[in-house]
Amino acid sequence: MRNTSRQKNTLLTSTSDLENKYIIKFINSLMFSGKKTTAERILSQSFDLIKKTTQSDPIQIFEKAIQNVEPIIQMRSIRVAGSNYQVPVEINPSKQMTYAIKWIIESARKRNEKGMAIKLCKEFIDASKNTGQAVQKKETIHRMAESNRAYTHYRW
Repeated sequence: MRNTSRQKNTLLTSTSDLENKYIIKFINSLMFSGKKTTAERILSQSFDLIKKTTQSDPIQIFEKAIQNVEPIIQMRSIRVAGSNYQVPVEINPSKQMTYAIKWIIESARKRNEKGMAIKLCKEFIDASKNTGQAVQKKETIHRMAESNRAYTHYRW
């Protein structure tokens, strides 16, 4: 057995960043094959890029981006008298955060930039400005819910 102990290095700026519920959830969603340190490194690099490009606090931009992408309503398929209806249903807050994080990661992976840190940086900046692919996905779901508002009485 080795007698030496390795020091745990935190890649984010402070431990308060790690305690942020959005950041912890985002790192766990970004992670592939259990490689959490790689996901932390990618997120910290994207925060550094955000700080360089916008000259503002990257954590605030990150939280604003997630809040701009969080959906309020989702569509559920309900079968009534032999026909299916898309019924708009409200989402609880924890599920809203999950959808927002998932959509930001998906839209960042679809971007054409070179590295994942650059892709995340651009997507965070776009989402904080209410533009970008993740915000468009939220808006299409809300438009669909608005058009199917007549079926809300089928909600259970």
